[in-house]
Amino acid sequence: VFAVNGFLRVATGFDIGLSTKCVVIPKEMGMCHKIGYSEMRLPNLMGHTSMAEVILKSTTWQHLVHTDCHPHVRMFLCSLFAPICLDTFIHPCRSMCVAVRDSCAPVLLCHGHPWPDSLDCSRFPGDEDMCLASVTKEYKHLHKVLPRPACQTCPAVEEFFTHKRVLEVFCDSNFAVKVKLSKRRTVFDDQEYNIECQVEFITQGSLLPYETQSMIQQWLLINEKCTQRMTPTHRPTVYLLVGNIEEGIILVNQVYHWQRKDSQLTLATQKWRYHKCL
Repeated sequence: VFAVNGFLRVATGFDIGLSTKCVVIPKEMGMCHKIGYSEMRLPNLMGHTSMAEVILKSTTWQHLVHTDCHPHVRMFLCSLFAPICLDTFIHPCRSMCVAVRDSCAPVLLCHGHPWPDSLDCSRFPGDEDMCLASVTKEYKHLHKVLPRPACQTCPAVEEFFTHKRVLEVFCDSNFAVKVKLSKRRTVFDDQEYNIECQVEFITQGSLLPYETQSMIQQWLLINEKCTQRMTPTHRPTVYLLVGNIEEGIILVNQVYHWQRKDSQLTLATQKWRYHKCL
């Protein structure tokens, strides 16, 4: 049983004929591993005829997948770049494309790229045909819907501050997360990051520390221009990200550079436990 069978709308497919072959999904396509199947059709649904082309074109999407901009972004892209080896091609449904596009297009735009014509949702079949359908409604019902990071103007990194001023900022904020960032090089010389998060406090409703960590990691991936600015070298750098959650959107308002010799942030986070806001 493969992972996508719950999404199939059963109808008549079309015959592939002898023009395609089954090949193992290559290790370079990390985003399409652990999706419930290990072999793909080539040429794929994007019209790529060689594995070198598939790898090259698909790796540009891996970063978007890491942002987790939609629950089905991986399935949508992999159904196109690495379609499952069945007797027929299974396209994603138009509804899945629309759901993924509406969630992920703002993230692409944040990185300076519009939603591409090659993924124009009108080219995909309607839900009454045999295709991969989005189950976003069921997903929301079964899963806690968390606040989402948004594309935003990068806050200035503050280097000089007193613990009293930091406590005032804490009083106006929903969360503070200590982040250790470093750059790492990939095979294709893209920028990737090691991100370690430690939650200092959360005051927003019923959010759990690991949920907040995950949301801050997403914020750093979506707002990559801010992350780039915060990692000028390959040496690890530590920051405190402080912000608010407004109408389901997570916004980082302050960024403090947490230097080892600096006692003001340490003092502020220690005093915060007993601090009474005015």
